Amino acid sequence: METTVIRDNISRAAELIKAGALVAVPTETVYGLAGNGLDEQAVREIYEVKGRPEVKPLSLMVPGPEAIKRYCADVPAAAIRLAEHFWPGPLTIVLKASDLVPDIVRAGGATVGLRCPDHPLTLEALRLAQLPFAAPSANPSGAPSPKTAEDVLRYFSGKIEAVIDGGPCGIGFESTILDMSKTPYQILRQGALSEAEIKKVLAEQLIKIGITGGTGCGKTTALMELQKMGALILDCDAVYHELLSSNARMLSEIDFHFPGTVIDGKLERKALGAVVFADPAALETLNRITHRYVGQEVQSRLEDWAMSGGRLAAIDAIELLSSGLAEQCNATIGIIADEEVRASRIMARDNISKEYALLRIRAQKPNQYFIDNCDFTVENNGDVSLFAEKFQVLMKEILKNG
Repeated sequence: METTVIRDNISRAAELIKAGALVAVPTETVYGLAGNGLDEQAVREIYEVKGRPEVKPLSLMVPGPEAIKRYCADVPAAAIRLAEHFWPGPLTIVLKASDLVPDIVRAGGATVGLRCPDHPLTLEALRLAQLPFAAPSANPSGAPSPKTAEDVLRYFSGKIEAVIDGGPCGIGFESTILDMSKTPYQILRQGALSEAEIKKVLAEQLIKIGITGGTGCGKTTALMELQKMGALILDCDAVYHELLSSNARMLSEIDFHFPGTVIDGKLERKALGAVVFADPAALETLNRITHRYVGQEVQSRLEDWAMSGGRLAAIDAIELLSSGLAEQCNATIGIIADEEVRASRIMARDNISKEYALLRIRAQKPNQYFIDNCDFTVENNGDVSLFAEKFQVLMKEILKNG
């Protein structure tokens, strides 16, 4: 057999693959050894030519995200989101296989990896063939992956029908493989696409609800309802206090701007309070520091939650609107209540006088601030069950509208 080098007659390559032949194809990572992914005999030849054990499954090349639901089952929305963002590109997504995927491709397993290569010639071949390509790297098992058509010919000249010469591969090493067939999602092979990039996009597709309001308004009840819905709850005040004992960089920055407020690695709150509460500019500087570090930690936890398969998260912060955290949220909800109601709650909760409770309330933003600046507000002057019902109705509406 003479191996044909194809440079522009891509329809010929597509016809060869449809007929059961093997054709090496270029991608942005390495050259792949492509065959009809729905043809058991073609797939068997891929294993034989490569010397690849048949216990190792193959991935399928597809032309775009629209192919996922055809060849996969139980597809999470997060998988579609990643495909839409990174395809064409060096990401292989592993999902439960549909009945269309032959057993030999899956090596007897229940899953299949899908990848959309970022190379115009191979994408054209996929569109013309109108079927997926089983396409591991075009090298004998254990040998270096080929980065040019010449590399492929050195390996397989006379053993395959053709190679599409698409020039040197731009990246030169394999795609990242992400298993999304179960939770938590897991990177099976770290390749050209970083875990950090994947986690960032996954976190973006979470539904994030921002909860805010003054002390005594009853935010805790709202958060309990969200927790019942399966949401991750991020209490920014709690996150801040955790960072005070774990984030040396934040403490160092506070100490730089406010000398003497951090002693032996611990924040002296009274000393810091004496400075910032008497000086609005100093308080703004402190908030700028803490909001940045809290925001980074919140983002990190959202990314971990998204990788665990989470879909809903709640961010609880009094300074939600001024800290910039609201910009991450799909919706912001302000919980409001009358001053007298709030005062009675705070008195019972903290065992303080009404006078002191009112001082705390009046030092915070008024209800109108949350009415004016939040996407939604929920009044919480009644009993817990009535408020919970109102909040549930609102959440159903928010989730329905995406």
